[in-house]
Amino acid sequence: MIGGLAACIGRGFLRVQVSGSSMGPTLDPGDRLLVARWLGVRPGDVVAIVDPRDASRTLVKRVAGVGPGGVEVVGDRPQASTDSRAFGPVPLRALRGRVVYRYAPASRAGAWRRAAR
Repeated sequence: MIGGLAACIGRGFLRVQVSGSSMGPTLDPGDRLLVARWLGVRPGDVVAIVDPRDASRTLVKRVAGVGPGGVEVVGDRPQASTDSRAFGPVPLRALRGRVVYRYAPASRAGAWRRAAR
């Protein structure tokens, strides 16, 4: 399975490593995620976005809503999250993709499922 995942990276997939605690307990620092670039998003999805404050950074957040002004994103741990409450909706062009798989740590690896919200 890992070989198949490696072959897909670069063909519409992006690898992201979680570095903060804003998505806890859903995601922990050090979790490594596979992000699909071509998939649409709905509320409840976990996505990677370009940080609107620093384009060199990628943020991982949950979609709270999608509207004509862009995508509203929030952290699962609001007290530790800088998200749309601080910087507003994120334009669709800033969306890097939707999380589809956690590949590390091995004990938590598996296909990603949308949370019921």
